[in-house]
Amino acid sequence: MRVPGRRTGAAAGRGRRVATATALVCAAGTLLALAAPGAYAEPGPPAPSLEDVHKQVETLYRQAEVATDAYNAASAQQRLQEKNVADIARALTEAQQRLDRLKNQAGALARAQYRNGGMSPQAQLFFAPSPGAFFDGVSLLRKGQQATRDLIAEQTAARAELDRYAKAADERRKRLDADRREKEDAKKEVESRLSAAKELESRLQEKERERLRQLEEEQARQAQEKWLAGQGGVLTGSGATSSEGRQAVAFATAQIGKDYVWGAEGPDTYDCSGLTLKAWAAAGRAIPRTSQEQWRQLPRVDVKDMRPGDLIIYFADASHVGMYVGDGMIVHAPRPGRQVTTTGAGSMPVLGVVRPG
Repeated sequence: MRVPGRRTGAAAGRGRRVATATALVCAAGTLLALAAPGAYAEPGPPAPSLEDVHKQVETLYRQAEVATDAYNAASAQQRLQEKNVADIARALTEAQQRLDRLKNQAGALARAQYRNGGMSPQAQLFFAPSPGAFFDGVSLLRKGQQATRDLIAEQTAARAELDRYAKAADERRKRLDADRREKEDAKKEVESRLSAAKELESRLQEKERERLRQLEEEQARQAQEKWLAGQGGVLTGSGATSSEGRQAVAFATAQIGKDYVWGAEGPDTYDCSGLTLKAWAAAGRAIPRTSQEQWRQLPRVDVKDMRPGDLIIYFADASHVGMYVGDGMIVHAPRPGRQVTTTGAGSMPVLGVVRPG
């Protein structure tokens, strides 16, 4: 007789086997889950916010702009050294030709003295047509001796000049090689920073890139408002614009919409100082190539006295420049990926103002 609630031996055995199989399946599932890639992995760092990306991108572009200034300065110095080397090479050739002429003159003089100076004074007196002719010959001999001394002195000076030019040419060539290396190093730095910035931006979706642009514009607007408030309102400039300044502004604003390209001086692309350089060249005024040299060499004026055509230098290292066009605005070439445009004069940290003319 079977007691209710109890299993027969066979039934109990089947139940135990089912339970054991179920437990094994569950255990196997747990082990597979543990072995799966990423199981229990530490969570990665959170994705950077758009503000963080903006800061990183701006930092990289600023570093690229500093390197661009170094590249432009090295390029200008290289052109100067190339001209100096060419000038010295011409002077070296002229000095060598002069020395060769002096050597020929010295040889001719020596041969003449050899022909005429082999006899003793008594023999010369005996063979002379007259005593007067003899004394004329003595006078001529003395003149020849003086000419020889002068020629030797001139030869010595020409040789010293030749040696000086040769030494200068060697020094200039060394400086030229150094300038070329500096230019190449700066170029590599620019390209490295730009590649990093572009790589960061390439990770953004189209909507994020647009938001990044809007964020830049909003920060520039806020900086402009703060700067204007510190200046007491909208700036119009207290000085009358010069005719040169008007020409420079007209040229610069005519370039609006053209792409920024580092190291470019137009006519189709510009970097920041390339734009101001060409604008003032169009007005007939030569200014330094880089924003740093523009800041160092050009006369400075107070912000409250600036007028259209003046150049506003930005950042503590003077690595950016724009041209003031009036009403608190500048025209400038901002950075790679942007075009020549107008913006608030206080949208970036102002270092000071300089006036080319």
